[in-house]
Amino acid sequence: MNPTPSRVGALDALLLLMTIIWGSNFTVIKSAVRELDPQAFNGVRMIVASLAFLAVMGAARLFSPSTTNTTFSSPARVTAVEWLQLFLLGVVGHVLYQFCFIGGLARTSVANGSLMLAITPVLIAGISAALGYERIGRSHWIGAAVSIAGIYLVVGRGFALGGQGLRGDLLMFGAACCWAIYTLGARPLMERHSPVAVTGLSMALGTLVYVPVVWPRLRAVDWSSVSAWSLGLTIYSALFALCVAYTIWYVAVRRIGSARTSAYSNLIPVVAMATAVLFLGEPIEVRKAIGAAAVLAGVAVTRAGSRADMPAEE
Repeated sequence: MNPTPSRVGALDALLLLMTIIWGSNFTVIKSAVRELDPQAFNGVRMIVASLAFLAVMGAARLFSPSTTNTTFSSPARVTAVEWLQLFLLGVVGHVLYQFCFIGGLARTSVANGSLMLAITPVLIAGISAALGYERIGRSHWIGAAVSIAGIYLVVGRGFALGGQGLRGDLLMFGAACCWAIYTLGARPLMERHSPVAVTGLSMALGTLVYVPVVWPRLRAVDWSSVSAWSLGLTIYSALFALCVAYTIWYVAVRRIGSARTSAYSNLIPVVAMATAVLFLGEPIEVRKAIGAAAVLAGVAVTRAGSRADMPAEE
């Protein structure tokens, strides 16, 4: 079932909010890891996010026990096969993804890291088309090509083989691959369960794997020397980047599909670069500005094509 134009408009607003949260999150992380070990920081925010998700799910069941197929509550019982699927999603989408994302961001700039992740829509669209999940129109591929050209202007040259920047960008590409698999792998589960349930349970399972791995780093942190500001940034990133934005992402995936939702992730680098310039003082070159404009143009073409393909009524 396709959404009506009014629903699409509301969903567009939520997706734009998601891009602001995720785009600014690059600067939030860069600021927090000045005092915290990157993986220790990530371990804390995954614990906080998992507890928040489980609390919301518990509250939804307590106060709305008869609610069916909503954003927050999933009355359907999770089967043994689904638990296995959720565990695998947790490993790919929360353990491997976070290792690549945090490790990559620690080794490259906000601009380069965010633009490497902008390859995600192309990966999702290609896999969706190959698996027959969605019919991808010509406008989507044109928009993807324009966005890729913009990404190349930013990260396609200027690295020495084996340099820190290159390693960081490769890790970010790995993160994009993990996110594409995670997004598409969750689709079958969301036919029976809510976006919050799928995200929250997979994150909780992923956290159970992730935290023991980074436990030595968590123990090594002198928490008494960590400022309230850095702790606040950690909590903010957990609640908004991992809870609110993830929920919006999967609500949109269920409403308009993976390929159309993922097109919005191309806007994240624009927000990321703007916040990095304002708060981190990262320089922005002319070619990076042109690349950002190309990314925006690619998203506009993709979204316009998606609207044209949508029927006016359900």
